[in-house]
Amino acid sequence: MAQRGVQLETFSCSICLDPLKDPVTIPCGHSYCMSCIKGFWDDEDETKVHSCPQCRQTFTQRPVLVKNITLELSRLNIQQRIQDREKDLQELQQEVEAISRSADKAVEDSEKIFTELIRLMEKRRSDVKQQVRSQQDAEVSRVKELQEELEQEITELKRRDAELKELSHTEDHNQFLQNYFSFSRLSDSLELPSTKIRPLRYFDHVTAAVSELREKLQDVLRDEWTNILLPQPEPETRDQFLKYSRQITLDPNTVNTQLLLSEGNRRATLMREEQSYSSHPDRFIRWRQVLSTQSLTGRCYWEVEWSRKRVTVVVAYKNISRAGSMNECAFGFNNKSWALECNCSSSSYKFIYNGVKTRVAGPWTSRVGVYLDHRAGLLSFYCVSDTMTLLHRVQTTFTQPLHAGLWFSGYKGATAEFCELK
Repeated sequence: MAQRGVQLETFSCSICLDPLKDPVTIPCGHSYCMSCIKGFWDDEDETKVHSCPQCRQTFTQRPVLVKNITLELSRLNIQQRIQDREKDLQELQQEVEAISRSADKAVEDSEKIFTELIRLMEKRRSDVKQQVRSQQDAEVSRVKELQEELEQEITELKRRDAELKELSHTEDHNQFLQNYFSFSRLSDSLELPSTKIRPLRYFDHVTAAVSELREKLQDVLRDEWTNILLPQPEPETRDQFLKYSRQITLDPNTVNTQLLLSEGNRRATLMREEQSYSSHPDRFIRWRQVLSTQSLTGRCYWEVEWSRKRVTVVVAYKNISRAGSMNECAFGFNNKSWALECNCSSSSYKFIYNGVKTRVAGPWTSRVGVYLDHRAGLLSFYCVSDTMTLLHRVQTTFTQPLHAGLWFSGYKGATAEFCELK
């Protein structure tokens, strides 16, 4: 309370007792409204002595009034703080609106996705039902054919049994022998239909397969549900990153003819002469680039180590153009690729996206770690050493699976390798 009283006294005029207006400071250090102190001294003009209303210090000459700069500065500071707080308030309101828009979009998109899943499940249910009924009809038809064969065989056997019974009552031995031999020859020449019975195929395997699918879906929903609503934090230590490590190999069908793949397609080297690769629509024609075989979704981590000159570490959509201008094909010069250029000559980094280059500060290293959280739209590049140092982070929305890649824009002999992580 005492401190507040001092503040009120400091910013109030002791003559009018109101907040200072056009504040001025007199030689003794006290401040007054300009009009108030002028009026006070006007009354003292007759005595030829002017004094301070508070401390009563006298002045032989009427002092020149000086504006209270400490106070046009205090007000400026307060006004600046007001502007800053209003800006913060506006940004918070924008954040509220952004949160609402994001939530509305998430709900809308989720509804569409779950509707598609339900539609897919309904179709699969219909397909299973149709396949079971179709197989049921085939099996029933097979069994009925088997029944007819068996009935024919039984009828034939009964007929022969009756003939043998009638033959057994023949009293004339010569007639018996003659009829018996005729019957035996007829039996040898007549082949009865085959009635081999196969075990019936039941549909327990269908129930087992559907039950297995149900368990897998339950596992996915149980394990992933928390991650959907509560995104997991980004790893901090290298051991934490390695939990999401992916083995990356380069796709020979995409590699430019000036690049040589080796080490099980994990390493690429920029060669002086072109390599003899077969023609393929996925091959990069003009730019010395290559993409990974693996498509990347979920949470992934990999590391790239290089030597000599300049190598660009990349993630890109697979449908990036293979032939055309730099804006169409070159990594980082379009909205289908994100690139970190590592320049050994200057020991510097640049992040490139949609043709915009951004200088990146950080310790120089020959190994970069790349962390991707596809669902969260997070892409981070790290300097890998004893500690993980963040070089650059991207927060966006990925609309397709991504592929790791390399771009060589330096001199011959440059190499880059996707490291084997354990």
